[in-house]
Amino acid sequence: MSSRPRLEVRGLTKRFGGLVAVNGLDLDIAAGEILGLIGPNGSGKSTAMKLIMGIERPDAGAVRLAGTDVAGWAPHRIARAGIGIVFQHSRPLHRQTVLENIKLALLPDSLLRLAVAPGVDERARAIAERVGLGAVMHRHPSTLPFADLRRMELAKAIARDPKVVLVDEPFAGLTAAEVRDFSELIRSFRSDGRAVLLVDHNVKGVAALVDRVLAMYLGERIAEGSADAVMQNETVRRVYLGGKIVAVERPAAAAATTTPLLALDAVSVFYGKAQALENVSIEVREREFVSIVGLNGAGKTTLFNAVSGLVPHAGRISYAGRPLEGLAPAAIARQGVVQCPETRELFGDMSVRENLDLGGQRLPTAVRATQLDWLFDLFPILKSRQRQMARTLSGGEQQMLAIARALMMQPKLLILDEPTLGLAPVILEQLSKALDRLRQSTAITVLLGEQNVTFALPHADRVYLLEHARIIWEGDPARFAREMGTGYL
Repeated sequence: MSSRPRLEVRGLTKRFGGLVAVNGLDLDIAAGEILGLIGPNGSGKSTAMKLIMGIERPDAGAVRLAGTDVAGWAPHRIARAGIGIVFQHSRPLHRQTVLENIKLALLPDSLLRLAVAPGVDERARAIAERVGLGAVMHRHPSTLPFADLRRMELAKAIARDPKVVLVDEPFAGLTAAEVRDFSELIRSFRSDGRAVLLVDHNVKGVAALVDRVLAMYLGERIAEGSADAVMQNETVRRVYLGGKIVAVERPAAAAATTTPLLALDAVSVFYGKAQALENVSIEVREREFVSIVGLNGAGKTTLFNAVSGLVPHAGRISYAGRPLEGLAPAAIARQGVVQCPETRELFGDMSVRENLDLGGQRLPTAVRATQLDWLFDLFPILKSRQRQMARTLSGGEQQMLAIARALMMQPKLLILDEPTLGLAPVILEQLSKALDRLRQSTAITVLLGEQNVTFALPHADRVYLLEHARIIWEGDPARFAREMGTGYL
């Protein structure tokens, strides 16, 4: 029995309608071990965590805690049995102090056991000190910086001395120094003999902390082993990068002007107290194709939303020499800055043609007809699907429609956010050819955000690497392949 893993997951499966979010997942974590769970968006990582914690009920499989199958139990029973979870988003009781929030996590969870055990106050104070909240334990959560709110979530998770700790995105929104502090706290769980399952988009942060890594994709395990071995695994690299990174040389004439069409100067964005962008500065010149590459969670979508006026920001954003501050998103789009979002945002119960007509509603009738003809030539499949409801299209067809709808607005600057996400290779080839035609036949400027660097680099005149909310590298695609090709993950 002493050699049995602290947590055993066997055949864990969860379906949402026709989507298999987790498919036969197996994993083991021993006492005193940290297992990192990685994978792109949509891989099933968060669903797996929820299944283990009982937040979602599995359709099949077992979750054994010290040999007892807890699959399908209610979350409070699983917590009582010895599994704690650190949620990504803090939801404290704001009228209570930090110390009181921790004490509440120590209280009985049954109406039949209302008496507070002796020593709760001392225990709560000790936990506060351990996670670095000793100096602020009497303050209210609303007065704390973001990192301290995350520390409070850690404190609540270990309040009941769990045997297994699930940690969801612990590094999101933290500075590099705070990431180091949190890593030390999580390492201390290992010293306590706890089993830790860690999920985070910060692949490098995970790799530096864990004993083993398990990589998921489309609900299934694709690799497992040491961090170095998994990072070099060809399947893992293909999932994250799209394939082998190759050098691509662009003619110097691709950037015809020196005056930026779009310029960001020291732009920062906060979601509440979490910093999503930190002093980001980039330039995009007219008729230039610029790629912002980075792993999921790096801040690409936040950067694009700041440009489009969808999120408040600090710093300066200018377009065609004029500041965009104070302009509504619709006004920014009318000036020629059009974003095609990662989520596509199609009107599912409207036809392909109706979605396109909405994109071109401000165009004169004759111009709209000409633009439609051009788009049907660019994406022929859309012409044959004109009367089909958008929600019935395949994923690739929906992506083509989303790009086409953005192009119906005749943008001067087209922002493409993760256009390759979840698409089959044949669709990627069609999108690649469409981008080549845009470059060759129009004066459009493109700002492309991609995790898939194999897709992004061939279409780029210049590349920025966004990591953990900051730009850490800038250069041409060939230099990226030489300098960053092995270190991207």
